[in-house]
Amino acid sequence: MSEQWGGQGGPETPAAGPGLGRTEPASGWASGPTAAATAPPQKVPIEQMPTAGSRLGTYLEELASDQPTPGGGAWAAVSAAAGAALVAMVARLTIKKKGYEDVVDRMRSIADECDDERYMLLTLADRDAEAYRDVMAAYKLPKTTPEEQHTWSTTLQRALERAADIPLEVARRSVYLMALAEETLTSGNPNAASDALSAATSLHAAALSALANVDINAITFLDKTRQQELSDSANSLRHRAQSLLRDVSEAFFIAVHA
Repeated sequence: MSEQWGGQGGPETPAAGPGLGRTEPASGWASGPTAAATAPPQKVPIEQMPTAGSRLGTYLEELASDQPTPGGGAWAAVSAAAGAALVAMVARLTIKKKGYEDVVDRMRSIADECDDERYMLLTLADRDAEAYRDVMAAYKLPKTTPEEQHTWSTTLQRALERAADIPLEVARRSVYLMALAEETLTSGNPNAASDALSAATSLHAAALSALANVDINAITFLDKTRQQELSDSANSLRHRAQSLLRDVSEAFFIAVHA
C-alpha cells in the first residue's frame, strides 16, 4: 500500500485508478463524482479508521443491530474492498509462480493498485455511513417558517446528493476492479482462478448493492436533471458489471477445463 493511502512506505502518488486520473468510458460516469465521494482520505493508521480498524465480528454485530448505520451502502464498500484484496492476492501469487515472468511487472502494478483501492473503499464505507446520518439529521430540521422550509429543503437535497454520490463511486470502483479480476484470471496463476472468480462475484454484488443505494437516494431529488444523470450512470454500470461477470465466469470455466 502506498504511503499516500496510509501504508508503510511506497510512492507518494497513488496508482491512477478510478477517480484518480483515469477515465473509464464504460463506467457510465456521466457528470463526475463530488469531492465528498472521491477526495483522498487523510493519511491515518488503518487501525484508527472506524471500519478498517474494526474486527470483523464486531463490525458484523454493528451491521446486524437495529441502528441504521452501517447499512447496505457501507457493506457494499466493505465487500468491494474484500474483492480488491482477493485480486491483489491473485496478482501476488502470479508474481511468485515460475513461468509467468513476462507478466510480473503488470501483476505487481495490479497488486499495488488494489491495495490503494482497498484503503479507499474502506474509507468510502465510513463516508457512506456519515452521509446517511447527515440525511437523517436534515429530515429533522425545523420547517415551520418559509425560511426554515428553504433551509430544510436545501440541506436535505445536498445530503441526499452526497448519499447518492458515494455509493455511485463505490459501484464505479467495483466495476473497474472486476476488470482487473478478469485480467488476473486470464493472465495470472491458474491455481488461483477460483480466487479471481470469487473477487469478481464479490465486486459484482458490491456494485449492485451500491447502486441500489444510489437509486433510493436519487428518487427524491428535486433536481430532475441530476436525477436522470445518476440513473443513466447507474444503469450503465449495471450493464457493465453484468457483462464483466459473464466474461469472468466464462474465463473461469475455460481455465478449469483447459
